[in-house]
Amino acid sequence: MGGNADPSFSRWQDKIKERFTILGQKIEAAESRAEEAEAENKKLNQTLLERDQEIASLQHKLSLAESELEKSENQIKELKSASEEGETHKTTGENLARKVQLLEEELDKAEKDLKDTTEKLRQVDVKAEHFERQVARAEQERDEWERKHGEAVEKYQQSKRELDEVVAQMESLVGHSPSVISCHS
Repeated sequence: MGGNADPSFSRWQDKIKERFTILGQKIEAAESRAEEAEAENKKLNQTLLERDQEIASLQHKLSLAESELEKSENQIKELKSASEEGETHKTTGENLARKVQLLEEELDKAEKDLKDTTEKLRQVDVKAEHFERQVARAEQERDEWERKHGEAVEKYQQSKRELDEVVAQMESLVGHSPSVISCHS
């Protein structure tokens, strides 16, 4: 295509190139967003795994606290029973009363710990549900971006094929009959 090429053809070619450039930029942006969504998805999955581990740890602590609570309650029952039978042994009774006092304090602490652990477990469950929803949303976004990316690539390839055909036809026309181009302008 020398100096005798039709200026309208050149403008048309420039517009097509500009469209391809814009399409390429959109594809790059879509790929970037898809990568960001994938990274966010991995991050949320890791957070969810950490929350699951925290839940398992709290459940174990809760089980230990319940076991300790049951043991303390049994000791209190035994000590109260021994205290009633040992009224005649004042020293023993005073010692038992101190033990009962300590066990009751331990029981109060165990009950408080149980309550705190239960609340933490509830909060972790709420957070886990929140993160699961975030992961689902991120996966949906990623799937949508992948679909859009596929469509954009297909449109780009189709436009490129059409442009290649038009350019080949134009070159064929320019090569065979320069007067044909001037007739169509």
